[in-house]
Amino acid sequence: MLNVYEQIDRNKRRSFVIMFLFVVFITLTVWAFSQILDYGLGMVGFALILAGIMSFSSYWWGDKLILALSQARPADRKKDFHFFTVAENLAMAAQIPMPRLYVIKDTATNAFATGRDPQHAVVCATTGLLAKLDRTELEGVVAHELSHVKNYDTRLMSVVVILVGMVTLLADWFLRGTQIGGRGRESKAGNLKAALFVVGLLLVLLSPLIARLIQLAISRRLEFLADASATKLTRFPDGLARALEKISADKEPLEAANKATAHLYIANPLKNRHDKIGWFANLFNTHPPVGERIKALRQMS
Repeated sequence: MLNVYEQIDRNKRRSFVIMFLFVVFITLTVWAFSQILDYGLGMVGFALILAGIMSFSSYWWGDKLILALSQARPADRKKDFHFFTVAENLAMAAQIPMPRLYVIKDTATNAFATGRDPQHAVVCATTGLLAKLDRTELEGVVAHELSHVKNYDTRLMSVVVILVGMVTLLADWFLRGTQIGGRGRESKAGNLKAALFVVGLLLVLLSPLIARLIQLAISRRLEFLADASATKLTRFPDGLARALEKISADKEPLEAANKATAHLYIANPLKNRHDKIGWFANLFNTHPPVGERIKALRQMS
């Protein structure tokens, strides 16, 4: 049985390995596209500049966009008293600034965190979650979200989302490039052009899927890490375990959520009726199976 600290260290190592492989995959994909289209290193440079612009925009304004898409309102201290006091106490224990608190008016039970760093963090909960969880369970959920903030998971996932979008965009560019011929391709033999097109088509089809699968793998690892970090913060793993049981038993999807924001939530807000069965199906989940998370929490000492 792993203790909390061993669980955190293991999850950090796994998250680092997955992120490293993702960066390698992005680099190889950009290089392959540039070589096949005869654009050389100029393509790579342009892609990096574009990624930098997209990253900068997401870094500064991503949280505002997510709150707008979620139709969240600022929390009221009197109306959401337990939410405020739990967040204040846990932020003090975690030694991070008090995050801004928001509430989504929805009877579904869920919550998420966003923001580029602990100084600009936001924790958002649904009215359903605030109404249905007791204080101990709410502490587990808020500790989970604050752990995402303290571990800079919110920033990491913003970058990952941008990289996935970049791969998809590059794949689309490649397809268009093969249609118009690309620079200097007129001199190539017809058979070679056909072979390159087949290779390019495979990359177009597979690279966005692979990037998406890596993104989901990172998201799942970060959920395990945040669970372990929350336990370290509250010293009571059963509080979060009980909260996850209630959240997973809720059959109502969250109307304000969408595929772009689903990975942010503590549990999948779109398909939380049951966990998909089978390793292949689980590859496409934004979150690890709730049963596995609860089992891991109750094994922590």
